[in-house]
Amino acid sequence: MTDAAPPADRRLAAQALAANDPTGWFEPLYAEAAAGTSVIPWDRDVPNPLLVDWFRTASLPQGTRGLVIGCGYGTDAEFVAAQGIRTTAFDVSPTAIRGARARFPHSPVTYKVADLLDPPPAWLQSFDLVIESITVQSLPPDVRTTAITNIRNLLAPNATLLVIADIQLPTDTTGPPWPLTRADIDSFTAPDLTEIRVETVPRPDTSGRSRWRAEFHRPTST
Repeated sequence: MTDAAPPADRRLAAQALAANDPTGWFEPLYAEAAAGTSVIPWDRDVPNPLLVDWFRTASLPQGTRGLVIGCGYGTDAEFVAAQGIRTTAFDVSPTAIRGARARFPHSPVTYKVADLLDPPPAWLQSFDLVIESITVQSLPPDVRTTAITNIRNLLAPNATLLVIADIQLPTDTTGPPWPLTRADIDSFTAPDLTEIRVETVPRPDTSGRSRWRAEFHRPTST
């Protein structure tokens, strides 16, 4: 007997990391999914329950400009837009973005192809609400500081950042994903964000794992 083949995400991630391309595995994975030979393990027909629950008590002013990071096929982005947020969403995979536009042909969301490790300069300090859900954990730890710094830089003054990520366990040795530690979560504050709350919430599945849900605020410039 031979060992089972690794899941497509880990197989393709290993190839991309060997080529020193930490985001290079997303497009091949979405291309395989489009061809029917793989599945996207994080794709869901409903928005993330931790995001939905957060919006139940969130108070955001009219005209809020929102950004959804690593949007995939757009389910979370569509939910955010439905809350009255002027929403932009991006993914590094062109196939993912084409899939989002096909899935939601009349969407109010502005879908873009972009790389979190090299975001468009025009986006810097441009958004009042930034949603980061399980994207940082899909990147290897050696680029985590760059990813988190770039996320912070997307927030306008007086903006809110919501982070959702799996909690790292001692058994988490091989990725993707590479779940986040409390120190990773705390690093979102440096140098100028304020922590509003950090929660640990059970995942809504049978994995037995929990996730971080963390909210941060950038003060108004003085």
